[in-house]
Amino acid sequence: MTNRFDKSKLPSRHVSVGPERAPHRSYYYAMGISEEDIAKPFVALASAGNDSAPCNTTLDFQADAARQGVIAGGGMPRRFNTITVTDGIAMGHQGMKSSLVSREVIADSVELSVRGHCYDALVAFAGCDKSLPGMMMAMLRLNIPSIFVYGGSILPGRYEDRDVTVVDVFEAVGKFAAGNCPLKDLTALEKVACPGHGACGGQFTANTMACVGEAMGLSLPNSNMVPAPYKSREEIAIAAGVQVMDLLEKNIRPRDIATRAAFINAARVVAATGGSTNAALHLPAMANEAGIDFDLHDVAEAFKSTPYIADLKPGGRYVAKDMHEAGGVYMLMKTMLANGLLDGSCLTVTGKTLGENIDEVTWNPEQKVIYDVKTPLSPTGGVVGLRGTLAPEGAIVKVAGMKRLQFEGPARVFDCEEDAFQAVEHRQINEGEVIIIRYEGPKGGPGMREMLSTTAALYGLGMGEKVALITDGRFSGATRGFCIGHVGPEAAEGGPIALVENGDTILIDAEAGTIDLVVAEDVLAERRARWQPRVNDYQAGALYRYAQNVGPAFQGAVTHPGAKAERHVYADI
Repeated sequence: MTNRFDKSKLPSRHVSVGPERAPHRSYYYAMGISEEDIAKPFVALASAGNDSAPCNTTLDFQADAARQGVIAGGGMPRRFNTITVTDGIAMGHQGMKSSLVSREVIADSVELSVRGHCYDALVAFAGCDKSLPGMMMAMLRLNIPSIFVYGGSILPGRYEDRDVTVVDVFEAVGKFAAGNCPLKDLTALEKVACPGHGACGGQFTANTMACVGEAMGLSLPNSNMVPAPYKSREEIAIAAGVQVMDLLEKNIRPRDIATRAAFINAARVVAATGGSTNAALHLPAMANEAGIDFDLHDVAEAFKSTPYIADLKPGGRYVAKDMHEAGGVYMLMKTMLANGLLDGSCLTVTGKTLGENIDEVTWNPEQKVIYDVKTPLSPTGGVVGLRGTLAPEGAIVKVAGMKRLQFEGPARVFDCEEDAFQAVEHRQINEGEVIIIRYEGPKGGPGMREMLSTTAALYGLGMGEKVALITDGRFSGATRGFCIGHVGPEAAEGGPIALVENGDTILIDAEAGTIDLVVAEDVLAERRARWQPRVNDYQAGALYRYAQNVGPAFQGAVTHPGAKAERHVYADI
């Protein structure tokens, strides 16, 4: 098998070929590797596996299974691990400031390990929220032949004869605060909501970005909706190991696959599934790694003309397991391509085009999860971009499942999430108000926290669509209700959100895509003159460094210039 590859053209030659690399080879011999195996391509198996949360507990097993495929394809597998920060555990306290930062650390750590050890190809395994875009960013940055593998979702819990997810627990906290859920019921629910291994089951951030992996062609077809406990996950991992060797032989690289058209395809799939608003942060960040201009407004443009067709939680009825059983992401893309909503000419990790892969799928009219594009749940996407005087750089809202798309009300201003949550918990929020949570952006937080604890508590109180919530921070993919995030410029940079005062009128129209602060310009000018930048509590360490380097949310909250500034690509060293 080794004659398939010319080692003299691969990065691993720098650590394995020639008399001068004898010291390097001695380390491989120390690990029991034969001379024959050292002569093969070195394939990185990057795993975000750990014991932090059920999202990640099967990843090391899957990465180790991929060794079989790499060996069968003529490569030498080398596994290493990276971190995760699990949002469900980091949620609702200062730990959430670490979440988005972890995306950059994951991408950086995979890059550094691959660079340092001169690996030739990469199979990346991730299970929890930021680890998915983090891994795909690393793939695009390094641009060696790569495949992304999702660890799979958790199976739904069962409570009172219905499927439940962790979001039901978050919302039950709000019901408990309102006196509508006895503590014994909350305790019973928390014990059954997450029944085993895997990432949150609804169309939250992890499953949204898993769909992105397939829509962009960076993952094997119909691989990512398979639940984590299923035996077929092992088979998928092995197949990825085999296929990455084929990509290496043909020199098919991530940037050959992740074109601008592929990013548009991905944005459309996010909208069609009612996916997480976080995709509008992660797609631009991934595009930055490929040197492609694709910001929040480009994402929103794709959303505008995409119908909402997958009936998935939190806006709908079903979870990832149900989507898998209905035919997966490719069943969804079958009807989208047939109705002109996807570019089928995009290359994928199969070596075939997206259209060729979709041709192998037969539409199943009997399944109930994915609607035909001609009979959608709603004619426009589940996620909408907004722009206006309150958010000149843009903002985003998830409208899947919402009945109300316009909102006008007086502002109720909070300068951090904790203060807002306390007001919700003590039932001090009034119907019709527009809650503003600011100084939670990428720089101001720092770290752009998600607000699921607050939004879920509002829903638990029965206020989910009776108030609106606006922040320069983020929302969980599990958030529902009139919740607008990513407002830019953020408060820390003196954006209009920093100038809002209690009682100011806010106008939101998710149909027209507008968000406006109704305050006279001379009044705003006077407030702007009085405004003073705030100093956050994080003046050392990783969060400080992140705040110094991070860019605006509408461009993906990235921390470096990306491929446009490259002087060399790692794959060509």
